Amino acid sequence: MKKILLMTAFLAVISGCGKDPVEPDTPQPSEPEKIEITKGNFAEGADISWVTQMEYDGVRFCNAAGKQTECTALMKEIGFDAIRLRVWVNPEDGWCGKDDVLMKAKRAQDLGMRLMIDFHYSDSWADPSKQNPPAAWSSFDAAQMTAALEKHTGEVLQLLKDNGVEVEWVQIGNEVNSGMLWPLGKVQDRTAENFVTFLNSGYQVVKNIYPAAKVTVHISNGHEAATFDWFFNLMKLNNAKYDLIGMSLYPAWWENGGWNNWKTSVDKCIANIRSLNSKYGKPVIICETGMPVSEPAMSRQALQYILDETRKIEDCHGVFYWEPQTDGKWKPSSYSALGWNAYDKGAFKDGKPTEALDPFKDQISR
Repeated sequence: MKKILLMTAFLAVISGCGKDPVEPDTPQPSEPEKIEITKGNFAEGADISWVTQMEYDGVRFCNAAGKQTECTALMKEIGFDAIRLRVWVNPEDGWCGKDDVLMKAKRAQDLGMRLMIDFHYSDSWADPSKQNPPAAWSSFDAAQMTAALEKHTGEVLQLLKDNGVEVEWVQIGNEVNSGMLWPLGKVQDRTAENFVTFLNSGYQVVKNIYPAAKVTVHISNGHEAATFDWFFNLMKLNNAKYDLIGMSLYPAWWENGGWNNWKTSVDKCIANIRSLNSKYGKPVIICETGMPVSEPAMSRQALQYILDETRKIEDCHGVFYWEPQTDGKWKPSSYSALGWNAYDKGAFKDGKPTEALDPFKDQISR
């Protein structure tokens, strides 16, 4: 929490870009040129949940011309019109806790950007391989877990609403292929009763506070149609309440000494989106995508293709790039604690955006 209190203003603001020690007494960077973005319903977003932690670590951001700019404003200058922020319940160092989320959400609100809130219902990372409940909830039974989920969801959303923040999308869980809040909320075979109880309870809390917000169920590997069919058929059988199908799409990986054909994965994902629209009557949104930070030219080509193809689908509501402001070198303390390498699918180098993100700027005023 001490770190969060220190972040009440943007402190990492010395000249140049990249990373240097924080110097609080230096002048703040000038505001970027105001750019109006008119894109209609289709969102082109960035998850920049790490931004305050990066600033605390001394990372600074500049536009392509070298002008130092606060990261959220830089995302708008690049061409993004929406921000996605993850929420952890009781994170050890405060990052992605509700106060940190509020700070970042207000930056987006002040810039007129749209907002997606991504509840992990954990104190740290939640994904298909781990869905650990918060430590404070670990002994709860299903009824207690439902009550805790409702309370946490309501507290965070009410905090945002009380501070004038509008929320357009809310994820109840993150990459919940196998459910969330294990073991109670684990999804397997045809068993999803507790998970759907948690989901439907979260859905109602969202609608009570933000009636127009779109509740999203997000699972990974958007190119795997069989996975989505299994999961969302199970949701249908259990009367799950949600408005949007969310997916992750990371189409490039290293194999046999080279990069795979990313287009194959993207084409499978596009076909899956169309199929899901037809089978379940729900629109789809790509909550996460990313390409190798080491291959900006390839990334630009892939992102252009992804944007072009998804825009052709009336019931695809947008694409969010996951942590584009990273460079493959900086890593958060949570990665270090887990023994992970730095995230390698960002799109910045030396504090500046690479050509990988040009497709987003190309969409301005479309």
